Amino acid sequence: MLAAAAIFMCTIAPAAGQRNGGAADLPDGPGKDAVAQECTKCHGVNNITNSWGDTKAGWRQTFDSMVKLPDDRAEIIATYLGAHFPEKPDRPKTVVVPGDLKVNIKEWIAPTLGSRPHDPYAAPDGTIYWAGMWADVIGHVDPKTNAIKEYPLPTKRTGPHGLTMDKEGNIWFAGNFGGIIGKLNPKTGEVKEFKMPDPAAKDPHTPLFDKKGMLWFTLQNSNMVGRMNPATGDIKLVTLPQARSQPYGMVMTSDGSPFICEFGANRLAKFDIDTMAITEYTLPNPESRPRRLTITADDVVYYADYSRGYLGMYNLKTKATKEWPSPSGPKSQPYGIVQVNGIIWYNESAIRPNTIVRFDPKTEKFQSWIIPGGGGVVRNMSVFANGNIAMAESGVNRVALVETPKTGNARGTK
Repeated sequence: MLAAAAIFMCTIAPAAGQRNGGAADLPDGPGKDAVAQECTKCHGVNNITNSWGDTKAGWRQTFDSMVKLPDDRAEIIATYLGAHFPEKPDRPKTVVVPGDLKVNIKEWIAPTLGSRPHDPYAAPDGTIYWAGMWADVIGHVDPKTNAIKEYPLPTKRTGPHGLTMDKEGNIWFAGNFGGIIGKLNPKTGEVKEFKMPDPAAKDPHTPLFDKKGMLWFTLQNSNMVGRMNPATGDIKLVTLPQARSQPYGMVMTSDGSPFICEFGANRLAKFDIDTMAITEYTLPNPESRPRRLTITADDVVYYADYSRGYLGMYNLKTKATKEWPSPSGPKSQPYGIVQVNGIIWYNESAIRPNTIVRFDPKTEKFQSWIIPGGGGVVRNMSVFANGNIAMAESGVNRVALVETPKTGNARGTK
């Protein structure tokens, strides 16, 4: 199980529980042993002790999405967690900004408990794919029929993370734990894997095709960006100029250049599509940590400033910057972000429940809605051509469709 309000993804190594605390770190009381036994199978007790806490019902919802336990044992664990790890007084509060617009949010529970859907992909046929990171599956749901299917990946601990699709309808994924790029043929279930040419390239993260059909991808902790020729499997890697830059989210500019945010610094960066040469852009506030980003048709970049609780803007043409406080405050941790016809949509990931936020750059007005299933950290979003949004709700094992007010056709990123 994973703590309801844990901020960072924990390792899945077998000894995680021992490294990150065990039963000795838990307060005494009925249920302590059950928590220690069930909650350290795949991560440490520190994910509970360092969390924001939750109600008994909130804890139960969280671990019900991760593991199937007998009801009596689940009741003991939920009672213990609710009593000893209630909501902390300084936990960020959800702020919902009212407005006239309506959205409809549909949700589906991933069949494999504990799979933690990480990134979604809004397919051209209106269906949603998702990366079941902890279960080594690629999931698929048809919102019209509610039909759900999971494609198992052949290699254990692949850790599928980011997703994209080629022109033939194949799903390409970044194997974050396994150090691979993978290709899934949804028609046959066949999976091909491409290993990194450098052993230091350990964690492919976010993949995206450029206009020439090359697959670009970030490698967060490896501090690299890669480019792959899908026809040959050839992979080239470049290391960012400064250590621990943590290249994270990626979009394509109007001229077809990959553009990323550096989550370990207050920087954005653009890559030459041919030479892979990098140009970096420093954001004004040294405390900014942009995690995800989106881009409009006229090359205005909007980014989720995760560390400060801001929505930021960087105009590639004028170099102008601007930022706005997110409605739920400095600890709200904006994360997944897309644009629909120039309107910015993003989520606040630290609050419980998560919200989805709409921002109109012309009026500089916000409106927000609670995500019904809680969100459990929405880590990424993807946009359909009709402007609807696909979300992956990692901590509550769900994927979702947000039916947005219609203003025409749009994709969130190029």
